[in-house]
Amino acid sequence: MIDGDTVRIDGTVIRLKGLDAPELHQTCNRGTQAYRCGEVAKGALMRMAAHDTMVCRVAGQDRYRRALARCSVHDEDVGSKLVREGLAIAYGGYRAEEILARTRKAGLWSGTFQKPEDWRREQRAGEHP
Repeated sequence: MIDGDTVRIDGTVIRLKGLDAPELHQTCNRGTQAYRCGEVAKGALMRMAAHDTMVCRVAGQDRYRRALARCSVHDEDVGSKLVREGLAIAYGGYRAEEILARTRKAGLWSGTFQKPEDWRREQRAGEHP
């Protein structure tokens, strides 16, 4: 696993399609407590794939030339589970799962967080003063 929405299988880097997980070094807040939400998302993805093979169906490439795919373990859609548990947000898919996570205040929705794409943009802006 590379992070919460990117895996490497047999040398191929695969970006999970339809979701966006916090970046590995991103922090989020639950009450007054900050936590490494990017590491939490990666850990969840690692646990899902730890006991069985992850099967991915590639459906194109992203702008970084990574394979875009929907992946499953034991016939369960990994992206659906990540978004449903509040470990990633919907990004072109999984809207119903995000609504469920928000309603249940699961994961990211139990506190405050910056959308991963906004966090990445802010990090890039900080690199070039």
